Amino acid sequence: MAQHALIVDDDVDAADMLAALVEGERFTVAIAHSLAEARKQVLLHPPDIVLLDLQLPDGSGMALFDDAQLIARSEIVLITGHASLESSIQALRLGAADYLIKPITLKHLRGVLSRVTSPQKLRAEVDDLTAGLAESGHFGGLWGRSAPMRRVYQQISRVAGTGVTVFITGESGTGKEVVAQTVHELSRRRKRPFLAVNCGAISPNLIESEIFGHEKGSFTGAERQHQGFFERAHGGTLFLDEITEMPLELQVKLLRVLETGTYLRVGSTVTQEADVRIIAASNRPPQQAVASGKLREDLFYRLNVFPIELPPLMQRAEDVPLLAEHFLQQVIEREGEAKRFTPAALAKLQAYRWPGNVRELRNVVQRAYVMAEGGAIDDDWLPTNPPGVEPLPVPAALAAEEPPPLAPAEPALPADALVLPIGTTLAEAERRLILATLQRHHNHKERTAAALGVSLKTLYNRLKEYAAADVDDPSARA
Repeated sequence: MAQHALIVDDDVDAADMLAALVEGERFTVAIAHSLAEARKQVLLHPPDIVLLDLQLPDGSGMALFDDAQLIARSEIVLITGHASLESSIQALRLGAADYLIKPITLKHLRGVLSRVTSPQKLRAEVDDLTAGLAESGHFGGLWGRSAPMRRVYQQISRVAGTGVTVFITGESGTGKEVVAQTVHELSRRRKRPFLAVNCGAISPNLIESEIFGHEKGSFTGAERQHQGFFERAHGGTLFLDEITEMPLELQVKLLRVLETGTYLRVGSTVTQEADVRIIAASNRPPQQAVASGKLREDLFYRLNVFPIELPPLMQRAEDVPLLAEHFLQQVIEREGEAKRFTPAALAKLQAYRWPGNVRELRNVVQRAYVMAEGGAIDDDWLPTNPPGVEPLPVPAALAAEEPPPLAPAEPALPADALVLPIGTTLAEAERRLILATLQRHHNHKERTAAALGVSLKTLYNRLKEYAAADVDDPSARA
């Protein structure tokens, strides 16, 4: 059955042209030129997608977001111009899935129509993840049951199904890229690429070419055309990590892409369309980066549509045992040998303050696994807080050491057994064995030699040595 689209636009010619394009993508189409007509069409034939212009003769298209049933069953895509971009951002926050910038191109429209997914289906997937959180301990690729992480999961659930730009902040090693991947995997763009770019890891001389691509011969060494990250991520998600490390002149070009949806390859005059969702991240407070001149203020406000702040690991220490067990299982699957943490090890992990956050914990678990000689990973190779740094509080359940296992009952020794303390030299052990065996056989030297498996001559020589030593050191007789 064909999917149904509703176009809401007061410009008759623009609506008819858009309807023809949508019908060409095998959708059935209805048109409304006002809010009143749009509401009637929604009742007559509930649409799978609504292409909505906000400027209507009887009010703002925003009013349609008051219809809870429409929001629940239909994907809403805004039709916007540059001047109404702020209104589009507001609508995205209300639940719009995406937006199309005028003039609308067939390529961009096809991308939007190919991603049409029922909001109910997206919510059902999020509900399944949330329901399994208590048992599994993870939400997508993120692990933890603490209150700060549950707040992050709520934010991801809210924003994933929209086309909103996301700005993730948090210390290094907190898992910003994993958050971006989880947003992508719960979005309508999940079937298209997810590309991660560390803006601080690319040479300033190459970063523009890497992000936007370049034409053959555009600069020395450009021997062929190169597709940039925007082109390779077309239809998907582009994660710009450490955005504050991007050169300021390139930040201007990124801002233009976000506002117009177009860009130019280096050395080209042909405009390319940017059908990507941007997720940015920074390990420093963005307002601080703006104040220090590392991040343009206008770009910050354009990226910061939906901020997500990741807590450092020390603020969710209750998640440490769960994360440690998760990383340990990954190592076990890779190496094949099962090992486990002792309660003392888990308590020490939870008391540590983790300046390197989740990334440091993963590395510590891998090292502890390698260094553990048996099946138990104790606290010998785990990190300790520096002097003067207060350890984090540890729950009583982990702080209590498990009682040492009961030693197996030793078998009863024979009455004539010889017991030697550990550390006895071989010469002393031989001396004691010979003398004890001689005593056992009542000084019968032939029987003693036979019992020891040595010649009678050897036995005599040994006894002679011991007698001489007794003369030199009377205490040796003991």
